Parts: sequence; structure tokens; C-alpha cells
Amino acid sequence: MTAFALTLLLGAGFVHAGWNLLAKKAGGGPVFVWLFASMSTLIYAPMAAGALLWLKPHIGLLEVGVMLVTALIHIAYFLLLQQGYKVGDLSLVYPLARGTGPVLSMVLAILLFHERPSVVAIGGGLMVAAGVFALAGGAAGPRGGRRPAVVYGLLTGSVIAMYTLWDKLAVSTYLIPPLILVWAIDAGRVLLLAPIALKKWGEVQRQWREKRMAVVAVGALCPLSYILVLTALVTTPVSYIAPAREVSILIGTVMGARWLLEGEACRRVPAALAIVAGIIALAVG
Repeated sequence: MTAFALTLLLGAGFVHAGWNLLAKKAGGGPVFVWLFASMSTLIYAPMAAGALLWLKPHIGLLEVGVMLVTALIHIAYFLLLQQGYKVGDLSLVYPLARGTGPVLSMVLAILLFHERPSVVAIGGGLMVAAGVFALAGGAAGPRGGRRPAVVYGLLTGSVIAMYTLWDKLAVSTYLIPPLILVWAIDAGRVLLLAPIALKKWGEVQRQWREKRMAVVAVGALCPLSYILVLTALVTTPVSYIAPAREVSILIGTVMGARWLLEGEACRRVPAALAIVAGIIALAVG
């Protein structure tokens, strides 16, 4: 992994953890997802249009189909994530979701894309994953009240693996520019969730009044974090990118423990150190 790619991922980690904190506090479900996707579409439309005119990528029926599929996968991701935040802590759901994704992504990238990461890089990915699951606080044997949050966290992580691999194809094989792909994901979410938003228009208006600042902030930060990741994916194998993204776990867990008063920060220091060591192994491996 190059220093440039690692810098992009570190920046993405801070941005990603920040918008997840805001989404957890908002707790709005499909309506909130539709609102911030609409905001993302508006904010990034001029930049996407500029990228389209400047880069002049080939966008045919095949590329449109690729973008539609990724929009569907990302809808599943956001809906599962929001539901997980409704029933569980940020410092439980977030580590589980982010930890499941890279492990599956690395295994599938090796099997499907024939990527061959070094032994050091594989060890780093495993250290990241182990640290993430330790941060979840014994999620392998949850108490009854934590079980739904664990289930949603694992399901979300599985979807993360799916979109990581699919979007790797989109930007590196089909050569769809990251900015245009992310804008298409947001526009697709707006269109596909529009029937729910229209049916619950009163709820849309209420959430806009009460959570306007969160809608605008998540709408701006969510695409930015993924644009940084996709830019790194253009030149870097999935099996390196997916685990290295998990630096956001450190940030998100501290935010949950400190700002949402979810506690247990001291117990998670060894796990955090494992993640840092894993990221270093990925960078040098």
C-alpha cells in the first residue's frame, strides 16, 4: 500500500466515524436515510457534473447497470446500519459491522480476484479483525438484550464486503470515476426509497425540522468518506484496503464511549493497539 492510499484511508476513517456518530444520534431509519441521501445528491451534483465533463468517462448501459446494482447494495447497508443503531450501542454495532466486512472482503478478493497479499499483510488484516471483534465487547456471547444489535452488526458487515468487492470492479474494471459512482449511489437511494418517503411524508417533514443539521452534515460527510476510499481502491488491492479502513473503529469507539457515554473505553485499549499494529503491517506488507 502506498503512502498516498494510506493517507486517503486515514482521512476517510475520521470522516466515516464522524457521520456514523451523527447517524446514531439521529436514529431516523429509512426516512432519515432518504433525507441525507437527497442532501448528498444536491451537494455533490455540481462536482459529479464537473467530473463527467472533465474526465469524459464512458457511461453506457453496462456502466449504468453496475451503478444500479451498487445503489441497491448500499441501500441494504444503510437500512441495516440504521436499524442496528436503533437497537444497540455505536461502540457495539459499529465495530461488528466494520470488522466483519474486511475479513470477508479479503477472503473473497483472494478467491474471486486472485489477489495475493503478502503474509505480513494477511497477518495485519487478521490483527485488525481480531481487534475489531475485541472492541465489540464479547459479542460472540451476547446477553439477550444485545443479541439483535449483534445480528444487525454482522449482517451489515456482510453487506460491506459485498459492496467493497462490487465497487472495486466499478472503479478499476469498468473505470467509473469514484465521484460519479458515489453520486449515482446517492441518487439511486433517493429514487428507490422515494415510495417510502412519499408514504411517510409527515415523518419526512418532522425529521427535517428536528434533525436538519444532522441531515446536512451526514449528507456532506458520508459521500466524502467513500470517495476517499474509492480513490484508494483504483490503484490498491481490495485485500489491503478493506482491513486498513478499520482505523475508523478507533475513532468511532472513542466517540461512542466518550460522547455517548457507552463506557468500557479502558478495556478496549489492547484491541485498539491490535488494530494500529494491523494497519502498520498492511502498510509495510
